[in-house]
Amino acid sequence: MLVIFALGSNGSGQLGIGHNEDVSVPKQVDFHPDITSPPSSLAKIAAGGNHTLLLSTAGELYWSGDSSTGACGKVTPEQRSLPPQFQAVDLPFQEAVGHAAATWEASIITRLDSQGEATKVYTFGAGTKGELGLGDFIVRTPTPSEIPNFPPPDTHVVDLAACMGHVVAVLSNGEAWGWGNGRKGQLGAPDSVIVNSPRKIIAADVGGFHVARAVCGREFTCLFGAPGSGDICVLGSDKWDVKAGAPSRVPDWEDVGAGWGNVFVLAKEGGLVSWGRDDHGQIAPAELTAGAGARVRRIAVGSEHALALSEDGEVTAWGWGEHGNCGPIGKKTDDTAKKGQKNAIASSKFIPPGSEITAIGAGCATSWVAIEIPT
Repeated sequence: MLVIFALGSNGSGQLGIGHNEDVSVPKQVDFHPDITSPPSSLAKIAAGGNHTLLLSTAGELYWSGDSSTGACGKVTPEQRSLPPQFQAVDLPFQEAVGHAAATWEASIITRLDSQGEATKVYTFGAGTKGELGLGDFIVRTPTPSEIPNFPPPDTHVVDLAACMGHVVAVLSNGEAWGWGNGRKGQLGAPDSVIVNSPRKIIAADVGGFHVARAVCGREFTCLFGAPGSGDICVLGSDKWDVKAGAPSRVPDWEDVGAGWGNVFVLAKEGGLVSWGRDDHGQIAPAELTAGAGARVRRIAVGSEHALALSEDGEVTAWGWGEHGNCGPIGKKTDDTAKKGQKNAIASSKFIPPGSEITAIGAGCATSWVAIEIPT
């Protein structure tokens, strides 16, 4: 049985815990009573400004939070009147969902075909800067709507990333395509524009390498080659030295992530490489960095904070935790404490015997921990 806990910002019920108050201690999320078989494992937690999507490994999609923008799909008045809880997204297809991402007020998902490949992309919600990717005139829709003629023939989506106002899809042929706000160059050239439909990020912008993963910050995009290649390219604004501070090559990586002003690389050896904004302690703590002997198994990166799950089952949160997303805010007595906070928000030492922390997530000042408990 999978049990999901959440903490942090909750003014719109985006934690799905039955009320709209922020919490600094993990609380178990609720599912609508009609969902008789909640997800048994999680593939992705995608968070917008005030809504959250949970994607199960079986391709089921659930929502909680502000549904007024359409980012939660078509929602009935009865559903809207219920206490905040996770409910199934009303999808126009029966096939499984393969990927999920979110901008501030929109959601982006892929639909798997009979071969298990993501050959269709759907968006829903609101976006005045092209976030829906549905052309020049569609800026709001509560119905998941297919982006026409994308991805191109004989390709499928292998990775999907989004942040405040732009989206990037990585295709099976190694190309990266994007849409949304490109005014800072985060969608490649030409920059200083809004991109209303998917546009290929031209090869010159990515140094010609085969793109394997993408992560999106508030005004930048970071593209990575295959784990062993070391290839990396940062596009967009250089605020917080996201571009200038980037390594010329990245280590053999296990996972990558980005916040509004940071980039994180989890090396296969278990340590973190991070750079960018650090005015609230967003950069990885020294004991978790590459070369420090850290054994990090998973990472999750939120807007201005991050989480790490160690091999011994400890979940550490650090960064800007003003909404309780990094755990209880302690008394701050020196400059180091004022810069940010770091807490262990969950541990395998304090869960039922035989249980395992299997997934973590981070959103806009929200944090998530999933625990599999034997039945």
